[in-house]
Order: sequence, then C-alpha cells, then structure tokens
Amino acid sequence: MSSDQFDLVVIGAGPGGYTGAIRAAQLGLTTAIIEKDSTLGGTCLNVGCIPSKALLESSEHYEAAQEQLKDHGVEVSHVKLNLDTLMARKNRIVGELVGGVDYLMKKNNITVFKGRGEVKSTSEVAVHAADGIRTLKTKNILLATGSKANQLPFLPYDEKQIVSSTGALSLTQVPKKLVVIGAGVIGLELGSVWNRLGSDVTIIEFTDKICGAMDAKSCKKLQQILKKQGLNFVMQAKVTSADIKPGKVTLSYESLKDGSSQNLEADVVLVATGRHPYSEGLGLENIGLEKDQRGCVTIDDHFRTKHPNIYAVGDLVRGPMLAHKAEEEGVAVAEIISGQFGHVNYETVPGVVYTWPEFASVGATEEDLKNRKIDFKVGQFPFTANGRAKALGCTDGHVKILADKNTDRVLGVHILGPRASDLIAEAVVAMEFGGSAEDIARSFHGHPTLSEVVREAALDVDKRSRQM
Repeated sequence: MSSDQFDLVVIGAGPGGYTGAIRAAQLGLTTAIIEKDSTLGGTCLNVGCIPSKALLESSEHYEAAQEQLKDHGVEVSHVKLNLDTLMARKNRIVGELVGGVDYLMKKNNITVFKGRGEVKSTSEVAVHAADGIRTLKTKNILLATGSKANQLPFLPYDEKQIVSSTGALSLTQVPKKLVVIGAGVIGLELGSVWNRLGSDVTIIEFTDKICGAMDAKSCKKLQQILKKQGLNFVMQAKVTSADIKPGKVTLSYESLKDGSSQNLEADVVLVATGRHPYSEGLGLENIGLEKDQRGCVTIDDHFRTKHPNIYAVGDLVRGPMLAHKAEEEGVAVAEIISGQFGHVNYETVPGVVYTWPEFASVGATEEDLKNRKIDFKVGQFPFTANGRAKALGCTDGHVKILADKNTDRVLGVHILGPRASDLIAEAVVAMEFGGSAEDIARSFHGHPTLSEVVREAALDVDKRSRQM
C-alpha cells in the first residue's frame, strides 16, 4: 500500500468533478481525481447528455429526409435507416469528447486514478482498483459521484427489454412498440428519438402534465405538438405490474382519475422515472456524513458537509440534476478552497428539453410567482410571426417573459421553439445582471434571427410588440 499527498482529491470525474478539478489545478492546487468507470466524463458524457443529443440530431435528419426536404425542393427517394452507422456516429462523438477530458487532465497536471473512491477519514481517500488499494492523503475532498437511474421493483433492468436511459441509447434494432414510463426530460427526448426512427411510442405519466415543474402552459403546448408528431400519452396513470416474456412485455397500469386498470404491450420498456444520488461505497458512514430524504449529501450554502474540508456537488446534493449546475458548483468549490468567493446563482440555472421544438426555461414560472404572491407582467410572442423561423420551416412555439410588475426586472423566461437551448442564454445573462424586460427590448437583435422573438416578447411585456 502506497501513499500520495494532494491539496484536493475529487471523487467522480463527471461534469462537476472534472470541471472542479481543472479549476483547482488552474488555481495552483495539487489535484487528483478518482473515477470508478473505465472512461472519464461521467453519465453526461458517456451515457447521458452527449449521446442522447447525437441520437436526437441523427433522428431529426432521418425524419427531415423522409418528410421535410421535399418542401425545400429536395426530392429524395428510398430513404433507409442504417442504425449501426447512426450508433457508430454517436459512439465516435462520445469517444472524441472523452479523449478531450483525458487531455485536459494531462494539460492541467491532474493525477487520475481509476477505481472506486472511498473516504476513510477527513484526510484520507482509498482508491479500490483492480490491482489493489491505494491510499491518498489530502487537505480537501470533493464528492462528485453523480446519480443513477431509479428502478421500479417489478421492472429490473436487463438493458434489452427493460431499459434505463443507458440501454435506450444503445438498442440494436428499432422497437416496433416502445413504452416509456415517465414524461420528464429523458422520457420525452428518447421517446422522440425512437418515434422518429419508426417506433410506436406510448408515454405513461403519473401526473397530469409533462416536463415536471416547467411552465404549465408551455408544457401543454409541447404535449400537443408531440402528439401531432406521433407520440401517444397516457396521463395520470400508475404502472402497477409487468409480465415479462422473451420479445414481449405486458404492462398493467391504473388510472388515477377513475381507478380503472388496463394493459399495454411493448417490445421494449424504457423506465424514465428520475434519478437518485449515487453514494454507494463512498464511505459516508466512515466520517458520519448525513443524507436527506432524497438521499442527497447534506451541505451548507458553501457546499461544505459537516466537515469543513469535505465538499459535495452536482447530483449528489440538493437542486436540479443538471450537468451545467454541477460544473458551476465544482468551480465554486475550487475557488472557495483557494480563498476566493465561489458562488452559484440558482435563480439563473436554465433547464432544457431537447425535443423538437426544444423547450428551455430559466427562473420562475407563473405558478411560482402566484404562489409567492409576486405581482408580475407577462410578455409573449409566437415563432409563427418570425421570418427566420418561417425560413427554417419550424414555427411552433413561443417566447414568454415574466417581469416584476413594479421594477420590470426579468423573473423568468420560457422558450418553446427552434433552438430554444441556445436562445435561453440571452435570458440567463439578462437575469444574472438583474436586467429588465426593457433592457432586452432596447437591445439590438440581428435580423432576421430567431432571437428577435425574445426581443418581441420583451416588448410585449409593455404591450409594444409588432405582431402581425
């Protein structure tokens, strides 16, 4: 057993871990990072954000070739799906980005250990690797082990018929019938992928709306659009049991509206009922660290656990399970350890659903503001009135801006439309600087661009939009 000394040891090489490690190294801290999987990058890079976006993009091209190119005067016949090539492209993108993370570790002189990290004390971390156990001594520890998919007790994953998001990213053939349990981000995105590629997709959702706590009116509009695209929805229903046979799964579900029970058959079932913090084998019990009811490690407002030199970030702690949220927390921890004032503004964390059209939000919803008894104004503008959206052939959706009734400060922005994931950044910056709807309305926006819809929505806050 050998020993090494570091200023910071990071357990987990996902977005929160590797970003925090890079910032720590930039600030002069001797840094090590431990990863249990064979590659760096965590869930997001390997089996989450990146591969899902690659498949979404490919499936959109496939659908465009079948349905949309003819409107542009491009005539294509005998369109054929090569799933192997599609998956190979996805794997290539992931591999290139994984290689990029490896490069950044070397560039910043970060020592990488492959194995399971276990906290042994407030100053020691054990690396359980294939060739034995190595003990690292450290002044600070950052826990960034992320999360893993929830599993229903009667639907254990085999990643072939009963799949998590990981299995749904690597199916070897297009299912004839795919049932998705859960109408959150993962369920809607992967349901959209396989729907475009030819599956008959049904999504079963426990609540009465899709997309969780996002803007209710926009959620309703998105659901209508997805229905037109071919997705089927069973709302307010609870899956109660499953009969799993080779090649066929029969799900039983109960309506929460009238108590009736029905069956639904599928070739593949995707369970997308959320995720929970991954803390198994982390050694929390060795140093008496507490977890809350969700299983999150308890921290203060500066990411510290009960031990002032041990920090936790990302999906392991409270807040939305988003890669960019984890990244900012990792950076903040590195800066705090270095004596700076690391900070994360949780009011400006954007959320994105990468369906088509996309749905992106930041800040408060109308429901939030009403519950908090905050007076607000609403500005809204549709993509149907935007020249660039018409040229793209995607005019579904709108931009909604919520501003304080008295100060005009932007409190929330909700964008349902083409490239909403990119457009939301303007709103994030405006809110980060305490900007008003008037600030956005009086700022130049190139013409013709999709961003003009954001400006028009800001103008509409004071009923000055130029809608035709």
